[in-house]
Amino acid sequence: MKLLALLLTPLGILLRRKRAGAANSVRHTPELATTAAPLEVTSASFTHRAPIPYRHATMDMGPNISPALEWSEPPAGTVQMLLVMEDTDTPTAKPAHHVIVTFAPTPRRIEEGELTADNARFTYLPDRRGRTGYQGPRPLPGHGTHHYGFHLYALDRIAPLTGASTFDALLPHLSGHVLASGHLEGTMRG
Repeated sequence: MKLLALLLTPLGILLRRKRAGAANSVRHTPELATTAAPLEVTSASFTHRAPIPYRHATMDMGPNISPALEWSEPPAGTVQMLLVMEDTDTPTAKPAHHVIVTFAPTPRRIEEGELTADNARFTYLPDRRGRTGYQGPRPLPGHGTHHYGFHLYALDRIAPLTGASTFDALLPHLSGHVLASGHLEGTMRG
């Protein structure tokens, strides 16, 4: 075990019962609601509700390589896709967002390692630390299993990521513009 993980494990154990919770997931955000048939989101990197391989983790757990993602055909009228990766088990009031990114609806896949800050295919909303690109899982050591949701939305307009300072500021611009959504979940133990 790395020194940082060793030092943080008692804190993780202490906070084990504190979690943002699935009820606070972006899946339940009214601005992203849709009644359309869901998009099927899959990954060659891991299966739904299964452990995410450590190569997709960050910090001392792995090299921070984004997983491969694929999805079913989005509805007619789709102009842009929005991907939000979140951790609903952080010991905070709200889930942590690991990536918020938009891109064209085709091709219907993201290759493994493709979600990098310098890839012109993607437009990112910076995370709370100002980082762009994929920020992989890294659960607090000792905190237990974390659930990571990859939420995909088909939009009928271009989402103004460059004009939004936070995800909450972006949401009003998306209300009524979600044509379909899909979800893939993986886990990682801290």
